[in-house]
Amino acid sequence: MASPVPKDPAKRARRNKDVAPVRYIAPAQAVVQPELPEFEVERASKDGEPYMVPFSWPAATRDWWAMLAHHPLVDEFFAADWSYLLDTALIHAAFWKGDLKLAGEIRLREAKYGFTPEDRAKLRIFSAGAVEGEVKAAAAVAKVKSSRDRYGEVRRLDS
Repeated sequence: MASPVPKDPAKRARRNKDVAPVRYIAPAQAVVQPELPEFEVERASKDGEPYMVPFSWPAATRDWWAMLAHHPLVDEFFAADWSYLLDTALIHAAFWKGDLKLAGEIRLREAKYGFTPEDRAKLRIFSAGAVEGEVKAAAAVAKVKSSRDRYGEVRRLDS
């Protein structure tokens, strides 16, 4: 089912402008995705004496981090983005190790990067395929002059 054709901007009753002008910036340098770091965490033994153990990333978090390499905006990430996403990976790891109350925080952090279709729509990020499909649908609708054009190929089946 095709979606309706967007209204011509010149015919809109309200012409709300963006509150702030759009600024286009480029990263100062190319930033590639870092590897998940190896580090140690402190544990307390039964006698209360702390000791260090290597942190192990859950498989789900390793997969999540690998998926980021295919994010549509990955070429635009700054070093600060990767730092934020690394913090998110730590929260993701804690979630997959059983701290389920962190699910909401993961959802909020992922929303900032357009992980779901709804998040991408809020950020005004659209796939080129979706835009192309809308253009084709609009062109098809524009060709229709009458109901005969629309239903010309439909034939009644006698029962």
